[in-house]
Amino acid sequence: MQYIDLTQTFGPKMPVYPGDPQSELKQITTIEKDGFTDHQLNTAMHVGTHMDAPLHMIPGGKKISEIGLDKFFGPGRLIDARGKEKIDADSLEGVQAGDILLILTGFSQKFHEPEYYEKYPELTEAFASEAVALGVKLIGLDTPSPDRPPFLSHKILLGSEILIIENLANLEQLLSQKFEVIALPAKFETDAAPARVIARII
Repeated sequence: MQYIDLTQTFGPKMPVYPGDPQSELKQITTIEKDGFTDHQLNTAMHVGTHMDAPLHMIPGGKKISEIGLDKFFGPGRLIDARGKEKIDADSLEGVQAGDILLILTGFSQKFHEPEYYEKYPELTEAFASEAVALGVKLIGLDTPSPDRPPFLSHKILLGSEILIIENLANLEQLLSQKFEVIALPAKFETDAAPARVIARII
């Protein structure tokens, strides 16, 4: 059985969304001095591969810790959107209720470059509305966001409890593959959380 890790590695030097505080990951003990190794992480939630819960954009929305486990597993469907600046509803042909949509733009290759946060493509409001109508579970992208301020696509999706995974990696490896998605966020009482996202080839 083949598994593909779709998660960006969280290291000491992580790019962050413009305006967010810089994350810090550092070793705070050593085996030689303390008898054990420990690390400390200081970070906002929207860094690296992470999952947005409704509370991120919806007043009174659910925290990531309140989301049912069934949301985190399901049949995957890859949308190849490379070369597009706007990803519209016509990309959703064949999508079914319960699908986890992963959108390949190719931008994960720019993850450590300023361009990653400046020129990423966006989901249209029509795409978001049609995804809601189709009943998809999750939408994941290899970009820092599905949209830009005022974040209307974010609000359409999260308002219907369609969770959003940002900063995915390795989506190119899913081309021409049939797969399931396992996307497990840390159980934090927050509006989002880091997530380990894996595709299981079937």
